[in-house]
Amino acid sequence: MKKTVSVLTVLLFFVTFSGFGQASVAYYPFNSLFSVSTNPNRQLWLDARVQTNTLFGSLSTTLAPMVTISRQKSAAYYAGAGIRFNALNTLVNEQVLEGYSLHAGVRIAPIASIPNLRVAFEMSPFARRNFKSGILYSYLGVVYQFGPKE
Repeated sequence: MKKTVSVLTVLLFFVTFSGFGQASVAYYPFNSLFSVSTNPNRQLWLDARVQTNTLFGSLSTTLAPMVTISRQKSAAYYAGAGIRFNALNTLVNEQVLEGYSLHAGVRIAPIASIPNLRVAFEMSPFARRNFKSGILYSYLGVVYQFGPKE
């Protein structure tokens, strides 16, 4: 079971990078999150986030399918739902599933000469798997979208 969950996590990250072209990477420094997304220029896209600056025992990963709601010349508004899990929880006999989240945000290209560089802002309520507690996260980060300039 432990190896299966770890292998699935690694495969999801490789699929995100390879199969969808124009992927993007993001770093949210205030929340210590690193994110890899499929092509956010599409209507539907997938975002995979991993927590950094943490002990290996608490390596939380979030998978969130997103929907682009509105796109303008220098901004894209999106929303989605996510599931957070920690494959390493099996090492300490804990449940892999940690909880659920909703995401609503915007990615803005503030510098016209570098349109692939974006600033991301997002609000994201999170609930534990038993729905007895939760927290409202806000994310501010920098995004680079690979592929041709728009």
